[in-house]
Amino acid sequence: MSDMQQTSQEHRSGQLPENAGPVLLELARTSIAAALGQTTAPVPVANWLREPAASFVTLNQRGALRGCIGSLIAHRPLGEDIRANALAAAFHDPRFPPVSTTEWLSVQVEVSVLSPLERLTVRNEVDLIAQIQPGRHGLLLRYGAYQGTFLPQVWEELPEPKQFLSQLKRKAGLPPDFWSLELEVYRYHVEKWREPQAPAGKAT
Repeated sequence: MSDMQQTSQEHRSGQLPENAGPVLLELARTSIAAALGQTTAPVPVANWLREPAASFVTLNQRGALRGCIGSLIAHRPLGEDIRANALAAAFHDPRFPPVSTTEWLSVQVEVSVLSPLERLTVRNEVDLIAQIQPGRHGLLLRYGAYQGTFLPQVWEELPEPKQFLSQLKRKAGLPPDFWSLELEVYRYHVEKWREPQAPAGKAT
């Protein structure tokens, strides 16, 4: 996939080869295409796909989010995680109807591989902001049964740290000004790749 763009290299565990991006993008795309009944080419089998890793698969259509599902903790082989999250993003994201065969032609695929979560010790929101870097860190908030995460990509839409945090709290089901010493905060990096446009030969 010659037009594949690697848009971040904040995290490289040493287990991912240089050609990981094209392989993971093709794995996500063919998993969804096969579920839609389309004929697909086999994806190469690689040992590194058998290593546990956490991933997210994001679908965009004409610049708008069309689905995003992922794993925060490595609990299965990366290849299985990509397949499962690709199918979930396409057909089981509760925010959207399932992707149809017709619209699939114009969907852009993005895959992210996460670093291990790093728990932060923070006393207040000012302390938290001092420990995160816009554009670099993804963030996970947990408070009891409430949980929400934003990938680093979300900084493109919410570049101000206070706005980023308030919207993440909303996503977690918490008030935007919420704070508690029992709030758990984790940061992480991602290595991500995306198709800059619909694959060649596909309708847009």
